[in-house]
Amino acid sequence: MIREIEKNIQGRSLYTLGEEVAASHHEKWDGTGYPRGLAGEQIPLSARIVAIADVYDALTSKRPYKNAFSHDEAIRIIKDERGKHFDPYIINVFMDIQDELKG
Repeated sequence: MIREIEKNIQGRSLYTLGEEVAASHHEKWDGTGYPRGLAGEQIPLSARIVAIADVYDALTSKRPYKNAFSHDEAIRIIKDERGKHFDPYIINVFMDIQDELKG
């Protein structure tokens, strides 16, 4: 749907960004993600950023099937995925700001 809307807009728009994130935030830096098995910088930067935010939110939120992880435990899990699930550079930036996420 987003791709069809974008066809009617000249240049890049927020729809482009939305499509990138929706289509690629489950890709993994090492190429083992889905839906297309993209790796490294083939994954749009927007999706690489949202991937970390999405995982942090999933880990630190209570769900019907699990309790929330602490901030420190979520950070440990995310750091362990540096270079596998997540872009190493984005992990470095995330680590620089992670204290701001503590609630």
